[in-house]
Amino acid sequence: MAIRENESKELVKVGELNSYSRQVNTIVKVVSKTETREVTSRVDQTSHRVAEALVGDETGAIYLTLWDDAVDSIEEGQTLSLKNGYVNLFRGSMRLNLGRYGSYEVLDESPITEVNLDNNLSSQQFEQQPGRRFGGGFSDRRRQPRGRRY
Repeated sequence: MAIRENESKELVKVGELNSYSRQVNTIVKVVSKTETREVTSRVDQTSHRVAEALVGDETGAIYLTLWDDAVDSIEEGQTLSLKNGYVNLFRGSMRLNLGRYGSYEVLDESPITEVNLDNNLSSQQFEQQPGRRFGGGFSDRRRQPRGRRY
């Protein structure tokens, strides 16, 4: 898949990510993948499969969290085009996520020849604010419109 000129301007390099990065569009190469584990949702008690893939480009690397179907469809050596991802802190280290609004596409041709593993963003430890989830204080809930008060 060729990258159109206007799309390349929206792409961010892994080395530019921080714990507040939102609406992340990037191209990364999958270096490795962890073993799959089972987790239970705190919200609705459903069971999910989760794994992490170390992904990166020439500027750095970061762990990408894979859920359910993505665990099986993403493999080492593949190049991925990620759209609308975000970064959060998990146990004090940065993780790249797609969430419910993000997507990925496996690319046939890779513009990435080498991944910079020396700049692993997930190996840095950050202090998390107590009671804050999602890294930047953003909530998954939608704001309700306020009516007039008389």
